[in-house]
Amino acid sequence: MQNENTSNPAQHTAHVKKELRSLINHLRSDIEKLKDPSAKALFETSAEVLTGLEKAFTDYEEKKEIAWRN
Repeated sequence: MQNENTSNPAQHTAHVKKELRSLINHLRSDIEKLKDPSAKALFETSAEVLTGLEKAFTDYEEKKEIAWRN
């Protein structure tokens, strides 16, 4: 992030979304490496939850929810 001290929420949400996407990709790539079905399920579930959180950040940016409209 260019300026971590900024009060601009758009810069912070973009940074968090980038980090979430990186973690989602990491979890999904690790699924292929795992043999334990329970671990695979854990990683896939974690990736899905984080994808939902990533969507929440996008919805905030796009003001899709009433609560986020000014």
